[in-house]
Amino acid sequence: MHPRENPSLFGHAGAEAMLAEAARGGRLAHAWLFTGPTGVGKATLAYRFARWLLAGMPPGAGLALPSEHPVFRRVAAGGHADLLTLSPDSGEGKRVMIRVDAVRQVKRFMALTPAEGGYRVVVLDEPESMDAAGQNAILKTLEEPPTRAVLLMACAAPGRLLPTIRSRVRRLDLAPLAEADMVHVLAAQLPELAGDYRAALLRIAGGAPGRALALASGQGLEMARLAEEALGGVSGPRALALAERVAGREVGPMMQFFALLRAALAAGLRAEPQPAWVARRAPADWAELWSRLGAHAATAEKLSLERKQAVLVALGWLRG
Repeated sequence: MHPRENPSLFGHAGAEAMLAEAARGGRLAHAWLFTGPTGVGKATLAYRFARWLLAGMPPGAGLALPSEHPVFRRVAAGGHADLLTLSPDSGEGKRVMIRVDAVRQVKRFMALTPAEGGYRVVVLDEPESMDAAGQNAILKTLEEPPTRAVLLMACAAPGRLLPTIRSRVRRLDLAPLAEADMVHVLAAQLPELAGDYRAALLRIAGGAPGRALALASGQGLEMARLAEEALGGVSGPRALALAERVAGREVGPMMQFFALLRAALAAGLRAEPQPAWVARRAPADWAELWSRLGAHAATAEKLSLERKQAVLVALGWLRG
């Protein structure tokens, strides 16, 4: 389910209350940066807040609109005149990014008078995927913010944004959900899921319900299994087969593999008892490798490196 269609938000009642209080109290910032792990609910909160603003800030607890509300239906269908949404796109094998031509729409859109007399809202999902030209285009809007317009950015990597962007927005951090909340999410959203798979999702999702649901579909659980195998050390034909499986035809599974690999590495270092592979290196060396894997994945995506070779390089580092 796309975040704009999602009526449910779990575990972030405090963030909802803060946004509602700021809006009703006349202290609504012109731009917000929602941060937190991938899948924690940043984009879902952004669309939830956008719908609430576009509906005229109806009274009641939280920001929820019923799914039968006309504004909810129009936002879900992508047909509200006062809402502009941007998210990354790509061609097959190309870098996933928000392109500068799309970003330039934001300033023009926000400068217009709201068509329905309330706010004009822009939801910018994954702004960290913008290149330098795109980020500078957003910066121009932030330097001269229009009235009755709000920019909502859902960002998993705020460090990749220009410092001047970060200094001109109000930041709201969303923390990972507690285990009890995650159990509730999985029971509600995936009631048919077998107990062992549910336990695996709880272990690797890191308190991010969106990540858990994404892993439960497609190749997610397989990528998680391959990441755990890679940490154990693979070589020869098995390393080649693993790299071929991860590389596939698209960049998405490879990036998911690297994200899960780093998550599993961090979780293994914290675990009691620790997995056997932890003993192969000192903690400081594992920490350095965790950072190197992140930089390697980002470079492979940015430069469109050959994916199979990128995975093989990482497997070599893990073997030591």
